[in-house]
Amino acid sequence: MIERKSTSRGDILEFRITGTVTDEDYRTVLLPALDEAIAEHDRIRLLAHFDAGFEGYTAGAIREDARLGLRHWRGFDRVAAVAEEGWITRAIRAFGILMPCPVMVFPLAEHEDARRWLTESLGTIHQTDLGNGALLVQLLGKLDAAAYAREDAAMNAFIREHGRIRLLLDLREFDGWQGLDALAQHLSLVRDHRSFVRKLAIVGTNAFEKMARRLAPLFINAEVEYFGEDGFEGAKHWIKAGPDTGR
Repeated sequence: MIERKSTSRGDILEFRITGTVTDEDYRTVLLPALDEAIAEHDRIRLLAHFDAGFEGYTAGAIREDARLGLRHWRGFDRVAAVAEEGWITRAIRAFGILMPCPVMVFPLAEHEDARRWLTESLGTIHQTDLGNGALLVQLLGKLDAAAYAREDAAMNAFIREHGRIRLLLDLREFDGWQGLDALAQHLSLVRDHRSFVRKLAIVGTNAFEKMARRLAPLFINAEVEYFGEDGFEGAKHWIKAGPDTGR
């Protein structure tokens, strides 16, 4: 059974899922609510609460679930699931990797945390002009696609002013990407601006430094240096050293 719960925002839908879910639950409750909300808001946020007594899906419900995913693939902005640890949480985590939006799983006792996550800001990108044609870009938290969209115009303006720039990329507080859309936006941003970077300093944890060492040569044709978590000041000095001859 699927039961729709009331929420304070029209772009957030919450459903309580109990017992066995059938194709009728999809046709009479879930799909009409999704269609209406997406038609009005374009992209929505979904909270699915699986009660402790949830037993599973009928074959018809599984087919409807597959159709729902294909029909509304780009209609989800964020998805939270609340459930007991078990097969349902494992399935959601596995499928969530393929979703184009952030997906989080919460235990039953953290229902309010799931609601809060749907409304709060996720990761963010900060850009700071360091002078001499150098730009500090800090990736903070777990980024969604919207974070990149917000910062693209600012980076373009900086490039128009300075030509080929010096870029200091700070990954010390970066936790990764929320969904495939965010990763796609990241790769698109790198691709679109790679020819404008002539000097790149990367500061981060060992894990992200290893990733950067592998990926940077594939995307950036620039002088590159890597610094550990405690090397931020050294990275800033290195990136600003030398004349600003970007143009």
